[in-house]
Amino acid sequence: MTTAGEEAWKREFFRNHLVGEKQLAGNTLAAYQRDLEQFWDWAEAQGYHGPAELETWALRRYLAWLGQKRLARTTIARKVSALRTYFKFLVRAGWLRENPVGVLHSPRLPRHLPVMLRYEQVEALLAAPRVDTPVGLRDRAILELLYGSGLRVSELTGLGLGDVDLSGRCLRVLGKGQRERLAPLGSVASGWLERYLQNRPRPHRPEEAGYVFLSARGRRLSRRAVYALVSRYAREAGLAPGVGPHTLRHCFASHLLEGGADLRSVQELLGHARLSTTQIYTHVTGWRLKEVYERAHPRAR
Repeated sequence: MTTAGEEAWKREFFRNHLVGEKQLAGNTLAAYQRDLEQFWDWAEAQGYHGPAELETWALRRYLAWLGQKRLARTTIARKVSALRTYFKFLVRAGWLRENPVGVLHSPRLPRHLPVMLRYEQVEALLAAPRVDTPVGLRDRAILELLYGSGLRVSELTGLGLGDVDLSGRCLRVLGKGQRERLAPLGSVASGWLERYLQNRPRPHRPEEAGYVFLSARGRRLSRRAVYALVSRYAREAGLAPGVGPHTLRHCFASHLLEGGADLRSVQELLGHARLSTTQIYTHVTGWRLKEVYERAHPRAR
């Protein structure tokens, strides 16, 4: 039986592995840490004192216990993923002979089609900010980048001045898992971004000076602020509830596919690690083509 000190050391080693090798984003890393702490609290309450004492049936009991808490299936799936990653790490490091989580199955998750907008709706949303004010200029540039470059909110708020190449019309983006990619910067988005940068507020603190998007008071713009401004402009444009920053990223991908782009290229542009993540947009595009067919063909109805 290992000591509490040894187990604490292994868990800290695992955390360093997540940061250094897996390069998990901050939110995912924090969630994994909470999930593992919850699991070990449960395991110790059941009389287990280390990974070597756990067997698959014990893990199944833990999943049953989670099920009694009526957690969302996505939450349970993440907790299983955290355990699978942790025990796989222990096996690879030689601290455990077998992985008791290997045969566990995550709950099946429903696949929801993303909220989509027609191109004219996107245009109405992009035109919603009043560009005769510095804040309006900033917001127009934000909307144009979300749609024109397909950025995630975290990628947008983390964008640095040194990541912008206006002449080359591209952005250096740090995506999920700390993966870096070049994102396109279209002529329209480039024009609005250049106008905003010419009217960008003075940074409030030196450590915020390098970020592209700042609040009116010169502070780094938060993800929450971006969600709020997109929702506000969506209402002003008369769009249905539920439109947010990620909606524009979905539209970026779907409109590329509708325009003839191949799936692999869209995967690269979105920064998806797996092609299967991008394939949901083929369902969206297929649904849209069916809608066009039913509206336009004389024999469709």
